[in-house]
Amino acid sequence: MSEPRVRRAEIAIEQTHVDRVYTRLAELRSQAEAMRAKGYEIGHGAQKEAVFEQASMLFERDMMVFHANQTLQTLDAEYEGLVFGRLDHTSDETIYVGRLGIRDAEFDNLVTDWRAPAAAAFYQATAEEPMDVVRRRVIRCSGQNVLDVDDDVLIPDAVPESMQVVGEGALMAALGRSRGEKMRDIVATIQREQDEVIRAPWRGVTEITGGPGTGKTAVALHRAAYLLYRHRRQLGGAGVLVVGPSGVFTSYIERVLPSMGETNVELRALGQVLDGIEATRQDPAPLAAIKGSLRMRKVLLRALRDTPPDAPEEMRIVYRGEVLKLGAKELDKVRRKVHTHGGPPNRSRVRAAETLLEALADKAEEYARADDRTIDRAELITDLGERIDFHRFLVVWWPVLYPGEVLRWLGDERRLARSAKQLLNQEEIALFAASMRDRSRGWSVADVALLDELRVLAGPPPKRRRRAQDVLEAEHPPRTATGPQRPEHYDEYSHIVVDESQDLSPMQWRMVGRRGKYASWTVVGDPVQSSWPDPAEAAQARDHAFGPRTARRRFTLRTNYRNSAEIFDLAAEVVAGHAEPDELPRAVRKTGISPVVRTIDRGGLEGEVQAAAKELLDAVEGTVGVITAMDRVEEVGQWLSGQADERLKVVGSLDSKGLEYDAVVLVEPTELITESTTGRRVLYVALTRATQQLTVLSADSDWLPGSIEGG
Repeated sequence: MSEPRVRRAEIAIEQTHVDRVYTRLAELRSQAEAMRAKGYEIGHGAQKEAVFEQASMLFERDMMVFHANQTLQTLDAEYEGLVFGRLDHTSDETIYVGRLGIRDAEFDNLVTDWRAPAAAAFYQATAEEPMDVVRRRVIRCSGQNVLDVDDDVLIPDAVPESMQVVGEGALMAALGRSRGEKMRDIVATIQREQDEVIRAPWRGVTEITGGPGTGKTAVALHRAAYLLYRHRRQLGGAGVLVVGPSGVFTSYIERVLPSMGETNVELRALGQVLDGIEATRQDPAPLAAIKGSLRMRKVLLRALRDTPPDAPEEMRIVYRGEVLKLGAKELDKVRRKVHTHGGPPNRSRVRAAETLLEALADKAEEYARADDRTIDRAELITDLGERIDFHRFLVVWWPVLYPGEVLRWLGDERRLARSAKQLLNQEEIALFAASMRDRSRGWSVADVALLDELRVLAGPPPKRRRRAQDVLEAEHPPRTATGPQRPEHYDEYSHIVVDESQDLSPMQWRMVGRRGKYASWTVVGDPVQSSWPDPAEAAQARDHAFGPRTARRRFTLRTNYRNSAEIFDLAAEVVAGHAEPDELPRAVRKTGISPVVRTIDRGGLEGEVQAAAKELLDAVEGTVGVITAMDRVEEVGQWLSGQADERLKVVGSLDSKGLEYDAVVLVEPTELITESTTGRRVLYVALTRATQQLTVLSADSDWLPGSIEGG
């Protein structure tokens, strides 16, 4: 029988089984809907029962409806491509692997959940260690329809005559397919080195390093799904937080975990970690370096303890016909004395009132001694403490401090200079203050970590006035979480995944660390791609975020599945002076298509970008990314607005982290080098986003390997 006929016959065999699975899925869905309807009937009946019976019946209703809704949610999430694998063992046992486990009405196994121990061989078996698997088959579906199958034979001598083998192997077939706008899950093509990471113990810190295209992000997300499946009792209730570098990135990965049935997960970009803020704007690299430094914690603490701009500089209050007066220096002394106790200012107003009353009593005693008389100190403090004019003064002299308001105060260079003395130089002070004075564009991503630091340092404001908009002085409404609704500033996640961790500033590590006080961690990164200029300082903050967890394990993924070898060879040459050879992955796929490096005239850049984008849209079936310097994104987007193709995306260099496209147009690579404090590392990231074709448009050759000494 010819290979095409064999393939069609095998597809038909698998279609028969997939049809059984979806028939059973429909039955389970009908049962869940019936359970939900029954729950509502119980609730309706409870209204007619005696009061003492209502509570029991309503509880039963709630449990039935909750369980039914959870079941329906899982079944709906897993509808697409439910079955994706098959294992044929030497014992003649056949196991189908899929996104969740399904049994038929007689409790016979139709599909084994990919996270179950019985499915481990689908990812771990190799020709050297076949784990009793004769044939491993990947089944590719669209909806309920089987499109194709690909086989790996692991024990050739054990293949029975009746067993047909088709395909070139799952992984290489998957690598050739086009990308969509959303990241696909990789449960059907996980390789052994990736599977070891996914199934590593859940406690402590698991670090995943590796170069571009090694599947770090996908592995981390699948690890989260696996841990929730295997350790749901320990991890499920508190939930999982996934932190990514940008909103573009979180949109790209948002369907991966729900497609595996996991909805108890929150995805947040770094600009969204703090409730009430959604920042997308990136600061220029020198400014971001200032805002991200650990020096900023001391600057912010001093700013909180400084006298508020509108605070009165003098206090006058009449007591028994005598005016008691405290001048600016005396009031500053009182303020310093309150702050020496170290409590958050918003929790220190009572102490401030007591200290202020003591200062007034001192002043009254000073006046009394001058007149050779005495006063009752306790009586004075009690009387003044009950006076409305005293409390009116206190409210404006010791106001509630809101993070956004305090941060904006630092737009005053003189105020900032006091707070930043011996911490920031004059140039840094001027740069930071200018950014705080500019309110036209809202908060930047780097500002969010500063706001979170101020939130903790200032303490919560009085509850009667506490609203998200007040707390943060935010330009955006509070963000709605993608997962379950949790209390504001929730810090009890059971597991935290941090992607592109090499780019987190020390202040951002502090922000994320507050959310993981009790969490285990999966941390994904590649030092070669780092855009943070001081790795040692970031490592210090990262270790502080992890806390005293002793279990630390590190995995390195070394195979680049994304880029063709032709594309990655160029990227590797560009970054060669900034990475050791063993820090770069190995690209396993050759296409015969070399990157196109096109020298252009700066005056004709717009037309060149338009032409290159059209060429690649015609050449590939999937997405085309146009990557440019951050300050060019809007301009380039306008150039391409006439090409109404949903496959075309314009993205800045920093926002391209973690993304991939079938083809990429890279605009002016030298601009990517000069806009970043880490130079060629950012260019390396941009060069490794393409899976099939890459076109580089440049007016100069400075970026080419060897053209710039040291980058």
